[in-house]
Amino acid sequence: MTKDRTPDQLYALLVGAVLVGAGILGFFYSTSFDTGDNVPRDAVLGILDVNAWHNLVHIATGALGLAAFARAASARAYALGFGAVYLVVAIWGFILGDGEVMLNLLPINTEDSVLHLLIALAGLGAGAASPTTAAPFVVARPHVPTPTFWRRPSSPAQGAVRSPMR
Repeated sequence: MTKDRTPDQLYALLVGAVLVGAGILGFFYSTSFDTGDNVPRDAVLGILDVNAWHNLVHIATGALGLAAFARAASARAYALGFGAVYLVVAIWGFILGDGEVMLNLLPINTEDSVLHLLIALAGLGAGAASPTTAAPFVVARPHVPTPTFWRRPSSPAQGAVRSPMR
């Protein structure tokens, strides 16, 4: 953790940037917006199955992370929310199996599901490791004592205010 950033802010920044980059990179492998059971797929770096829909999902979820990064509360919501969503997607992917299509749009393979699980666990961990509320913003002001001749007596027994000329 850096001095000024919480774990969930770092998660939102790093995962957001990686997902946007992966989504853009994916368009160099597949630009197909076909749907159905026989969705065309290409493997980014020979590992992760993608198509244009999958690339758009990565760009959108990454952009949300980059937008959430600036504020601790929004970064925490992103980390916990997307951690939960990616956990469901990972489990769903493991249930469907290798080489299947999710929602008749998104090609997935086991490697995708493992990556989604890692993203989910990192998000949930970052959200859990971060404070629930941000530290309040406090401006420290130096203490400047009030001159004694400007003070009012706190009780009648102390007498009247003294003149500075005495």
